[in-house]
Amino acid sequence: MASNVHPQNVLDYHGTNTIFSVWNFKQLPAQQLKDAFEKVCALVINLNHSAAIRFPDNGASCVMGIGPMAWQIVGLPHPAPRELNDFKEIAGAKYTAVATRGDLHFHLRALNSSICYDMALEISKILSAVADPVEEVHGFRYWDGRSILGFVDGTENPQGDQRAYFGLIGDQEPAYKGGSYLFVQKYIHDLQAFKALPLEEQEKVFGRYRDSDVEMSDELKPSNSHSALANVGDDLKIIRDNMPFGNMSTNEMGTYFIAYASTFDTVNKMLINMFVGDPPGNYDRLLDFSTAKTGSLFYVPTLEMLDSMSSGDFTLSGAAPLGDTNVDASEVLNNKKTELVVELQSLGIGSLKS
Repeated sequence: MASNVHPQNVLDYHGTNTIFSVWNFKQLPAQQLKDAFEKVCALVINLNHSAAIRFPDNGASCVMGIGPMAWQIVGLPHPAPRELNDFKEIAGAKYTAVATRGDLHFHLRALNSSICYDMALEISKILSAVADPVEEVHGFRYWDGRSILGFVDGTENPQGDQRAYFGLIGDQEPAYKGGSYLFVQKYIHDLQAFKALPLEEQEKVFGRYRDSDVEMSDELKPSNSHSALANVGDDLKIIRDNMPFGNMSTNEMGTYFIAYASTFDTVNKMLINMFVGDPPGNYDRLLDFSTAKTGSLFYVPTLEMLDSMSSGDFTLSGAAPLGDTNVDASEVLNNKKTELVVELQSLGIGSLKS
């Protein structure tokens, strides 16, 4: 990677405390949204600089991702990152990886939860007038990196130099090199049903032994285990930064799945394996105890891109600006609705006839 390209902090390891937040722009004049977008880009840079100086040993950082609709709304240049499209839901015979809108995603982490809170508060001060907070999940490190189900999460993560290879966009997209594709899902677990299984059955669901975190041999590992289907090959890896969360009052115990990748295609293949199955019908048994509530795709720009976006100077070589920044955001939203109607009609679903 060129020495003048610096990624956001997507390659670091888990923090002890995290806040994941998703914001969607309101239907306001695009110039107003663009102004707020530029301010929040500048804020993210400042938050990271401040955290590095004030809390050098706290692992504090803020990573910002931009969704496909937001890319249009704030008038960023085109072509956009090649794979930055609306995530299309993946429907299996029994379970579905749902697709939900997300314009901006913030991944806040630190050893001290106070730092995460302060960063989230500063972001809210800028965005609350122009965007709606549609998701906020407070994650925590559970014992030795386990999910709320009791099994270690992220064992297959790449290590060392491989993290940059699998986590950052390379020469295949030179204009966006050093950035990353970010995909997130909020899973709610049926903890009671899973805990009712004997330990041996729980281990078959994951394809790993709970206490040792050792993967089962191919002879013993069920073909519908999580480790069998979520791993799509040694050459196709992602950086998982999943965190568990729990809310006793709403009985929501789950995992916030967050993946950084050099190509979204790897994540998509994994999701197809899990929800459709390999072969089709042989779906991931973990889904019997885990329900995907959200699913959104983002692009994580480099620090240099964030800096130029903050001043409205972000351009690509040979690229044209997207359009008139005086166009209402509602125009983009209405275009999306029209595209959906056309797509449904092409599938024979719905009709414009009275």
